[in-house]
Formats: sequence, structure tokens, C-alpha cells
Amino acid sequence: MDSLITAAARALAAGDPLGALKRVALRDDAPALALRGIAMAQLGDLDRAKVLLRRAARAFGPKEAVARARCVVAEAEIALVSRDLGFPTRALDAARATLEAYGDRVNAAHARNLEVRRLLLIGRLDEAERTLAELDRTLFPPALKAAHELVVAGIAMRRLRTKTARAALARAENAARDADIPALTAEVERASVVLNMPAARLIARGEERLLRLEDIEALLASKALVVDACRYVVRDAGTVVSLGTRPVLFALARALGEAWPGDVPRSTLIARGFRAKHADESHRARLRVEVGRLRVALRTLADVSATKRGFALAPRRAREVVVLAPPVETQYAAVLAFLADGESWSSSALAIALGTSPRTVQRALDSLSAAGKVQPFGRGPARRWITPPLPGFPTILLLPGPLPSD
Repeated sequence: MDSLITAAARALAAGDPLGALKRVALRDDAPALALRGIAMAQLGDLDRAKVLLRRAARAFGPKEAVARARCVVAEAEIALVSRDLGFPTRALDAARATLEAYGDRVNAAHARNLEVRRLLLIGRLDEAERTLAELDRTLFPPALKAAHELVVAGIAMRRLRTKTARAALARAENAARDADIPALTAEVERASVVLNMPAARLIARGEERLLRLEDIEALLASKALVVDACRYVVRDAGTVVSLGTRPVLFALARALGEAWPGDVPRSTLIARGFRAKHADESHRARLRVEVGRLRVALRTLADVSATKRGFALAPRRAREVVVLAPPVETQYAAVLAFLADGESWSSSALAIALGTSPRTVQRALDSLSAAGKVQPFGRGPARRWITPPLPGFPTILLLPGPLPSD
């Protein structure tokens, strides 16, 4: 490897892409193409970066398997940043295996860290934690150590383990300081802000107040019966009942929780549960059926008792009943939650992350675009969607993945 390639690689490691390009911008040999690709990625030109990395992978000879594998890992990182969740994970696995076989443990660990970041992004937290446990963080240089700790913090925040998240962010801050890369330091600072921002609303006894992640963690560990509108479950400290696939039952449970310790008129329950403007005898008959189903579903947590004008919730063990709601509630909130990270998303990537069909996501994006809440750019397969973050609120609880004890 010649001196210019070495100097360019050191410049990239220090977060100086322009310094790297000054040394290799006019060269078309395989190492220079790879470094140019990484430099363009750091400068934000992701499309050009992918082209250069693919050219580099083709230019490396058959005996340069490690170099080709590194190009695949770099391209996978670009795909993750550009929210191309359809990137072939098999190619990344094969590259990681090659790097491990040839003793490049640092880049192999980096490839696995990218896999964990993808799993975290699509809400597969159990798989992400298992894969994360296999990583040896002592292998990482400061920049990769900071990225690794950001993943640890991300999982902890989604699990509502705020002490673990704070500790990981502190380690990430120290590693970013050692790496001396301003963009990385800014990313750690943005992640730290989330812990101190309102993340949900508490509705109890007719009043509302905002909660931070730490407050939510304490609430879920308390003796309260929580009707959780962020994950569509009803829970206390020891039991969780999921109503995610039974929207009518959850709507009734939420109405009863918001009114506790009072009752809810039958007409209100019909309007909330069935979205009926005018109740007739068929609606009242259906309400009796659905309330019976709700009693069965919540039998270990609470009873639903009839009153003169409607129904009331009576917890069995809990001292109080509260409703935990997202900080903002709007149609297509889950789509907005992903777009609020400030990155550009394709509709296919959103469909993968949300676990739904691309057509469903496209309809949501068209509706949000008509309302001025999202903005597309590009055409055809290159079309992406973006929106500024919701002001003043993180979106952790709107993203997929279980909370504690789910």
C-alpha cells in the first residue's frame, strides 16, 4: 500500500473526508476507489459512495478477499444510513465470515454491529440483544466503540432501562471524545437529549401530564394498573395482557381507564369502541358482548362492573388506574415516528420496519404528504420521504418492539 493510500485512510479514520479526497480523488485503482467511496459517504453523497464501493469490490483481485469483504461492509453501512433495509443481509454475513477467517476481527465485529443496528431499527430487540452479546467491545477503536454504545443505549431506551441507557451514552460520549470526530459527538449528544425529553402522556383522574422515559419506567414498575396506549396492552407490575389484535376491546379498556374511578356511559363506550354516532339496540347488544369479552381478557387484572348508566373498571390488585398515551396522537403516527429521525426513508424500507405491506405504507405517505407532514424527493425506486422531527418529543414509544415484561 503506497503512502498516499495510507495517508488517505488515516484522514478518513480521523473524520477528514476532504483530506482523504485530496490524496486519492484522481485515482481509479481499487484501494483508491474504496477510500473515495467512504469519503463520499462521510460527505453525505451516499449514491455516489455506493457506486464507488461497488467499483472497488469488482476491481480487487481474486486474492484480495478481505478487501472485497470490507467494501461489502462499507456498502452495508451506507445502506443502513440511507435506510435501505432491503440490503442483502446474506452478503453482509458472508463478508463478516470472510473477515473472521482472515483474522480481521475489528471489521468483522463492525459488520456484526451493523447487523444489530438493523435489527434495532426494525424492532427485533430480542435478536439484537442476542447478537450484541456476541460482540467483544474491546476490539473496537474509539469511533466504532461509540457507535456500539449508541446501539446499546438504543436497545436500553426501547426496553425502558434508563440507567443502562445513561451508562452506555456516557461511554459513547467518552469514546466519541477520544475519536475526535465532530459528527459522531453530535450524534451522541442527540441520543442523550432523548432521555430528558417528554416521551408519553399520563392520563389519570381527568388530568394529563407529560412523562420522561425514567418516569415511564417507574410507572410500569409501580402498583398502578396501566392501560398502555403505546403498546396496546393492559398491565400491572406482574401481569401483561395484550389487546393489540383486539382494537375494540382496547378502546373500551382505555375509555374505562380514563374515567376511573368513575364509570363511563354506554353511549360513550359505543362511540369510542364502535365509532358509531348514533346508538341503537344492536349497538347496545354488541356492547354487552364486547364488555363480556373484556371481562374475560382482563380477569386476572380487573373486573368490569355494570353501573346504572354504563360500566366501570375495578382493579383487583392495583391501587389506581392510569392511561399511558403517546406524546402526540395522530393518524399514521408510526410512520411519522420513523421519519422523525431526520433520515430519508423509502416506502419499501418503512414497510419492512413496520411489518406491513408497501401499499399500506404508500397510502399513509400519500395522505401525510397531502397534509403537508412529509415531503418526497426523487423518482421511481430512488424516491425517498423525509420530515423534520416532531418538536419537543422523542418517538421511542411509537416504534415497534416490546416494553419490559411483554
